[in-house]
Amino acid sequence: MPQKIIIHNPGSGSGDHDERVRRRADELGYTLEQTETAGDAVTLAAEAAEAGFSTVVAAGGDGTVNEVVRGIDRARAFDDVELGILPLGTGNNFAEQIGIPDLDTAFAVLEDGDRRRIDLGYANEHLFVNSCIAGLTAESSSETPSEMKRQLGVLAYVLTTLRTVSDFELLRLTVDIGDAGQETTAWAGDALCVLVGNGRRYPTSGTSQANMEDGLLDVVVIEDVSALDLMSDTVVERLLGRDSASIKRFKTPSLEITIDNPDVTRFSLDGEIIRERELSLTVRPQILTVAVGETYDPNPD
Repeated sequence: MPQKIIIHNPGSGSGDHDERVRRRADELGYTLEQTETAGDAVTLAAEAAEAGFSTVVAAGGDGTVNEVVRGIDRARAFDDVELGILPLGTGNNFAEQIGIPDLDTAFAVLEDGDRRRIDLGYANEHLFVNSCIAGLTAESSSETPSEMKRQLGVLAYVLTTLRTVSDFELLRLTVDIGDAGQETTAWAGDALCVLVGNGRRYPTSGTSQANMEDGLLDVVVIEDVSALDLMSDTVVERLLGRDSASIKRFKTPSLEITIDNPDVTRFSLDGEIIRERELSLTVRPQILTVAVGETYDPNPD
């Protein structure tokens, strides 16, 4: 019989899901392990993969998912282990992208859902499942109202930070992209933020799922719009315009981000922060097997 384990972050989200997770784990025959500190899920997932567990479930938010996948990676077990997700965090963006909006759906998907092999992103060898971002949005997710996120997507983070932070330093950066052995400069200048999506795409309104099986990263650069009236709707209209000159988009299997500011820059990988001056991003195509819900779209483009 396949061995299945849930790695549960009891402090994620509202923190009131412990009893429910324990009961369902017992009913369905899952081993249950709980984390105590940051990084525990990496160790527990690696140990589970090495012990022969065929299904490893991340029970928590996006950060817990990231740690569990890093543990599977550490054990070199992508060919032997499939990932499941119980969306229990404050932010469950990746779970929503793969069609798992709540706990009941999550358990149903674990038992009967489809399995897909999806891409993973790497930034200087740091793994990310959903996104890698730098600039304003790396700093501001906790300050942004939920309704504003639903309406404006990532632009909501930009507006929130611009309206609350008066001394933000623009990123002076160069983005070089690579394809078929050729590297070209896709963008250079001052930017509010740069966003790289593997599971998440950054449209001009709302949020949407990226193609997670195409071997490409979705890249968006939002240029400096600080001269606009940030307390009015003008900035929204300008940013959301179809022909907006403030948003640059491209897809690529690899890219190099070079920061020309004197200080290192914070990059958020699925919510985990690293500090770098240069970042090399690549894709490992269709490397991770994951249980997905009915609304997951293998080809959203």
